[in-house]
Amino acid sequence: MSTPGARERMLGRLRAAAPVPSPQTTELDRRIDDHFEARRQGTPTTGARVAAMQAALQGLHAEVWCADAGAWPAMLAAELARAGVKRLLLDPATVAGVALAAALPAGIEAIGYDRPIEAWKAELFDTVDAGFTVARSGIAATGTLVLAPDAGSPRTVSLVPPLHVALVRASTLHDDLHMAARAERWADGMPTNLVLVSGPSKTSDIQQTLAYGAHGPRRLWVVIETDTAEAAR
Repeated sequence: MSTPGARERMLGRLRAAAPVPSPQTTELDRRIDDHFEARRQGTPTTGARVAAMQAALQGLHAEVWCADAGAWPAMLAAELARAGVKRLLLDPATVAGVALAAALPAGIEAIGYDRPIEAWKAELFDTVDAGFTVARSGIAATGTLVLAPDAGSPRTVSLVPPLHVALVRASTLHDDLHMAARAERWADGMPTNLVLVSGPSKTSDIQQTLAYGAHGPRRLWVVIETDTAEAAR
């Protein structure tokens, strides 16, 4: 029987040191919950969350559209064509990916992430114009997309192409980060890579000259999928 390696020993120590509930942590959790509840002004409607999400994203230099499930694929396909996109990376196994691929005009090729990056790295970086992802949820107060990358839509899809296009459903919007973590029970099942995206990639030099696209997509498009019944609640 082989001796556990350094990685296994480290993971073993982490598991053994996992925190357990105590009166102190329970009280701290309650105080944190009370703090955020006091900051919220009532219970916003879905429509109010959509408006806040859209305003926050636009303030971060993202382009935002609101459309229902039946309208957004054709609308987005037309916008992609106008932007000159020729190759779009998406997950063809998702309902949203299928809907968008079916709406694309002949001049736009939909491609899936079906190979190891080593097999097509140059092609990916040089020829893919945009990547399409479906956000797990959104945070209205800050205009933040919550992405949970997986095999069909890894982090590369939202990081490498110069244009990141994201779909977020209005029903998944939360007021703030605290509510998102609580409602989705992040503490009970953290993914290996939960990504929070607020606006396109941006950085600045020592003179505070802002530049977009230095470390990721220089443009971010967001489609908020709305539902008439939900928006009224």
